[in-house]
Amino acid sequence: MRVCVTGAAGFIGSHVVDAVSSFAEVSGVDDLSSGSLDNLDGSSCRLVEGSILDPDALADATDGVDAIVHLAARPSVPRSIADPAASHAANATGTMMVLEAARAAGGAQVIVASSSSVYGANPELPKHEGLVPQPMSPYAASKLATEQYALAWGHSYGLPVLPFRFFNVFGPRQAPGHAYAAVVPAFLHAALRGEPVTVHGDGTQSRDFTYVGTVARTIADAVQRRVTTDGPVNLAFGSRVTLLELLDRLEALLGRPIERTHTERRPGDVPHSQADSVRLARLFPDVAPVQLDEGLAETAAWMRKHVAAVVG
Repeated sequence: MRVCVTGAAGFIGSHVVDAVSSFAEVSGVDDLSSGSLDNLDGSSCRLVEGSILDPDALADATDGVDAIVHLAARPSVPRSIADPAASHAANATGTMMVLEAARAAGGAQVIVASSSSVYGANPELPKHEGLVPQPMSPYAASKLATEQYALAWGHSYGLPVLPFRFFNVFGPRQAPGHAYAAVVPAFLHAALRGEPVTVHGDGTQSRDFTYVGTVARTIADAVQRRVTTDGPVNLAFGSRVTLLELLDRLEALLGRPIERTHTERRPGDVPHSQADSVRLARLFPDVAPVQLDEGLAETAAWMRKHVAAVVG
């Protein structure tokens, strides 16, 4: 089997490369705008350095593949608010180009990464796939386009597709220390340096955190069994933790208090996120999630070892 991973050198992409390499020949495409070659150290992945918006690079990486795991994207809600056109180009237009590459490869399976952010302003909890999406940011709108393009190509061209909605994926290799860092690496990076963490809002907003290893194993299982759907699938397990509770867990893990600085809530941030995992469990009955505390310990161990700026 031959599998292409877009965004292969990224945080999630590199973990998927590791998981899929156990049973398939893996190629990847990544422009390294947010990924790093270090994430692929020791990997047998054949990486094409280029953008998914570059037809030649995409054709090279996807030539003769049986499946494409499409993870390349321009991440971050705040980043999309600052530059919505770039988010649209990477996430919406880029997805369409990946789907066309799959058709050119003879009808390769395509697994695409959408986001829980598509639920947006819809207040119902837990979030099930039948809810009406109400995106609150350009990023969320572009991710809704990602999954809808995939489903439309499935209906129009018979392409085997599977759109996953990711919920706050965290773990080793997730970059900290920049303006658009996700909450877990941002909190850990500051705490390990003995600096105050920045909490946007009062910290009572809640998230459904999912460990990256669980995500990678689920995707690998989907590739191996060629799982397809005619609708989106939440890839999370129904946990719900506030940011204040997350900080309490990090304090217990690190064995010391963490100073907090509260700022204004960011535009486009949803107040609460929790997945309904019924559809996921039906499709992937054998996948069990890594628990939050175990995942946080693994992430902290990686950050201490691999991030030079961290003290400890």
